[in-house]
Amino acid sequence: MENLDLLTRYGLFDAKVPRYTSYPPANHFQTDVGLQAQRGWLAAVPDGSEISVYIHIPFCRRLCWFCACRTQGTSTLDPVAGYITQLVKEIGTVAAALPGGVRMSRLHLGGGTPTILSPHLMKRLLAAVFGEFTPAADFEFSVEIDPTDAAPDLLAVLSDHGLNRASIGVQDFDPVVQGAIGRQQSFAQTRDVVDWLRDAGVPSLNLDLLYGLPHQTAVTFGETITRVLSLEPDRLAIYGYAHVPWMSKRQVMIRAADLPDPLMRLSLSEQARTRFEEMGFQSIGIDHFARPDDSLATADAAGVLRRNFQGYTDDASPTLIGFGASAISRFAQGYVQNAVATSAYHGRIEDTGFAGSKGFALTPRDRLIATMIEDLMCRFRIDLQRLHASFPDRWSQIENYIAGLMKRFPDVLERRCNVVTLRPEARMLVRIIAHDIDGFRADLVAHSVAV
Repeated sequence: MENLDLLTRYGLFDAKVPRYTSYPPANHFQTDVGLQAQRGWLAAVPDGSEISVYIHIPFCRRLCWFCACRTQGTSTLDPVAGYITQLVKEIGTVAAALPGGVRMSRLHLGGGTPTILSPHLMKRLLAAVFGEFTPAADFEFSVEIDPTDAAPDLLAVLSDHGLNRASIGVQDFDPVVQGAIGRQQSFAQTRDVVDWLRDAGVPSLNLDLLYGLPHQTAVTFGETITRVLSLEPDRLAIYGYAHVPWMSKRQVMIRAADLPDPLMRLSLSEQARTRFEEMGFQSIGIDHFARPDDSLATADAAGVLRRNFQGYTDDASPTLIGFGASAISRFAQGYVQNAVATSAYHGRIEDTGFAGSKGFALTPRDRLIATMIEDLMCRFRIDLQRLHASFPDRWSQIENYIAGLMKRFPDVLERRCNVVTLRPEARMLVRIIAHDIDGFRADLVAHSVAV
């Protein structure tokens, strides 16, 4: 790779930096911002505005060893049923705290494994959601689907309620790799779910892959890519596996010695990018790909791509309401995260109907940094004229900082008039540069993920 020296010099293979799905990253949320802020910020949502809704289902029948998500294993649906009862209470309480006339632009069920729910439980949950929130005209309903735990009658419930985007986890189809990460998922299982969703009229399918997994090689990963492309997805995402066993205890099951080295990780990532682009997918940000007619590609072309806790999005709503244990809500004023442990979540819902436990109130400086980081992560550029219009009282600070940034990354960034652009050959460094913009520096080892 021609730019290998450049990437190495700026620390691509050594740096541990956040993924910047929010600013500040969630590990900097504070306990003095919680329930009181949640209530006040809900009441301040503009009447008649559109909001996004995220619901976290923190349960799986199996715990995949690679996963660092907040989830727990269960062999029965008893704890899931109790959790749905609390979710229904929370949805009602939060909806009552919002002004009238609010519309729901997005609904996303994530986890964990949302498809672990029985048809009855899913109907109960969706009845609560649609009973409280009226869908907007361009409403999008998406669900994360595990093909090994997605019964047709459950998928039928989702389809009947307007599912129009499904996100399917693949990771890797090679049986040796699957055995090393504790996730057995055949191509046939995945194909059958894709075929069912297509037959049901679900118009858009996303497939997610991971590179950097144990025993991955160019040959085996190439075979996985070929099989994934044969399913004709509308979007693709490829994430780098982050080996953080000190954060996710189940990852101790994965031997570090079996992981590809940094150069192989980079090669696997570039292999996928090349294949996807050859098949007509447009590269979106650092890890997403979409067909040219997909709304994500349209948003990217229009310069309105956003980034949130699910990654890149075309969702323009400034308000995202998170329901369930550990779910995060985003408001114009800042962030609020629900109690993380399910037991603590249950207790808060029983006490008040709200689950907010920590968060972060954004200052003008935070908003400035957040804008710069999102611009860089979504568009690989910083529009100084737009920053000046949005933060006119901080123009001298912005100019002084940009001057320093250009000195620190002289052969990575270029400035023409009022636009600072990350050069195409250096786009893999975007999170490292975002971290330079980020004012937070502490505790990188405990709270960061691998590039």
